[in-house]
Amino acid sequence: MQDAPRITPASWLMIAVLAFIWGGTFMVTEVALTGMPPFWVAASRVSLAALVMIGIWGARGYKLFLTRPTRSDLTALVFVGAASSAVPFTLLAWGQQFVTSGFAGVSMAATALIILPLAHLLVPGERMSLRKSAGFTVGFAGVVILIGTEAFDSTGTRLETWGRLACLGASCCYAVSSIAMRRLPPIDPIGLATILLVIATCMTVPLALSVEGVPPLPAPKILGVLAFLGLVPTAAANFLRVLVVRSAGPVFMSLVNYQVPVWSVCLGALILHEPLPPTLLWSLALILGGVAISQFSSLRRLMTGKTR
Repeated sequence: MQDAPRITPASWLMIAVLAFIWGGTFMVTEVALTGMPPFWVAASRVSLAALVMIGIWGARGYKLFLTRPTRSDLTALVFVGAASSAVPFTLLAWGQQFVTSGFAGVSMAATALIILPLAHLLVPGERMSLRKSAGFTVGFAGVVILIGTEAFDSTGTRLETWGRLACLGASCCYAVSSIAMRRLPPIDPIGLATILLVIATCMTVPLALSVEGVPPLPAPKILGVLAFLGLVPTAAANFLRVLVVRSAGPVFMSLVNYQVPVWSVCLGALILHEPLPPTLLWSLALILGGVAISQFSSLRRLMTGKTR
């Protein structure tokens, strides 16, 4: 049985770093898509990340389960590997062809709201209180305001409904995989991060081959972009995600979903000179307010220097 989640200053730092990394990933992915088809972008970043993590894991002696695993533990591990990367990457790659980027962004933010009741039922120490529910709802409202009417615009394509269901399915995958990851028995975090990427590679590469065929030879610029995607927002970020979920819990980890759109908008304005939406300050206030409401106890402990 897992101990209750333990939120420390390091936990807050890790979700801030994750939000910044994933917030900038959208821009880099757009560059990658100019030279590679979408399924191969997903397969390339996952497989490269797996290779890097295998090297790190091997240097540590390939440690994985810290106790003797049962068959159900191994089944759960495969399930987490599929639901945390392979399946949602595939659903998003397909679904975003038919929906607006705004809808995709809101559906990713909805992951936090999906996690809340699941964690209440399945994770010790993650009970759904009125304050926590209110905080997550306020944060979600901030994301919707930030994205604006694009969140509800229609593309008019024939498969839009299925595209929206695919995006929501990806959100559900992220939520369920976080819960399942938290419920795994004692396990080495680097070993877990590596195995999850290996499982995702075994699923995404055959899928990309069957759907898109042999990939084109990318230009040096695209190779560099794919290397960045594999090393930073996939390998490094996946390891941080494992650390946060296993220590601070899936509900705390889900706070990243509200911060990512803010960083995406701000980095787009800073690097691509995109206009800042007039609602940025209002939405940022709601998002930060939602985080403060839902995590009031852990913030108070942080301010007083206590971690328990």
